This record gives sequence, structure tokens and C-alpha cells, in this order.
Amino acid sequence: MAKIKVTPCEIEGLYVVEPTVFGDERGYFVETYNKKEFAEYGLDMEFVQDNESMSKKGVLRGLHFQKNYPQGKLVRVLSGEVFDVAVDIRKGSKTFGKWFGVVLSAENKKQFYVSEGFAHGFYVMSDTALFSYKCTRFYHPEDEGGIRWDDPEIGINWPIEEGTDIILSEKDRNREGIRSLI
Repeated sequence: MAKIKVTPCEIEGLYVVEPTVFGDERGYFVETYNKKEFAEYGLDMEFVQDNESMSKKGVLRGLHFQKNYPQGKLVRVLSGEVFDVAVDIRKGSKTFGKWFGVVLSAENKKQFYVSEGFAHGFYVMSDTALFSYKCTRFYHPEDEGGIRWDDPEIGINWPIEEGTDIILSEKDRNREGIRSLI
């Protein structure tokens, strides 16, 4: 029996990953990554770096990417809940500028695989969220890029409650829209 279900999204290169949860009176066990099972879905990437961040409610991180050293990312939430988003920034792609979002939480244990060629970000919906991700390439600070989280041309429908103050980094507050990539 497969322990991991991988569902391709409507935008090529994005996948929702749902591991099987084995629970009993002690708690639960879940296998979050299995190279052999991922390869059965055509995902034969190699991960070279793991990252983790903790954020409070209202934090929006993104939309980030690496320009010359693009990273594929397998993301998940260890505690709390986020709305996770990927935007296609592959020049020449028929879905350039399109976005896909999914709720990731400690409760639903879903993961999201974002292939190279996408900008990525997330919004924290719970009081706090512990966010973890595996990367296919090392991070190069001089190579980082980003686009505006609220670019009207992309039109992401963030689940932000009315009256919530969005908390952004200075860099994210000053990003340009997707047209800057054309």
C-alpha cells in the first residue's frame, strides 16, 4: 500500500502530497517523504537543504524565487495553518502568471511540491505556524527575487480576514509585479 498520495494540480509542476497517517492511542506516525514513492509519480528530485521558519498570525512571506538557481520545494506545516501559494513564472509557459493555493496545516498534514520555475509564498492563518521545507538547490542570497504578493495581474485570493494587519518584510513590501519578469 502506498504511504504517500501525490495529486498533480491544474498547473503543471505543482503537486499536493498527502501522506497516510497511521494513528493509535499513542498518537500517530506519518512518512513525509519517500524517494521511491515520489519517483512513481515522476518526481525524482534530490533534496539538498531543509529549512524551517516560525511566523505569527498575519505574516505573509513571499512571493519568492531564485533567479539563476531555481529551487523546487516540498513544503509542509508542523504546527498551525497557512495558505500556501505558487505562481508560475516560467517564461513561455501557457500558465505564466497563474497561481494555485492550498491550505496546509498540522492537522491535515498535506504537503505541497512546488517545482523549479515558480514564485512561492504563504500567509499564516493560525496564531503561529511552524513551516518546514526541503529544497532541490542550495539558497544563494545574491540570486533571490520576488514579486508582489498583491499584484492585481495575478489576483491571488488570499484568505485574509477583514481588519487583519498584514505583516511583510521590507523587501516583500517593495516588490514589483509580475510584469517586471517579462
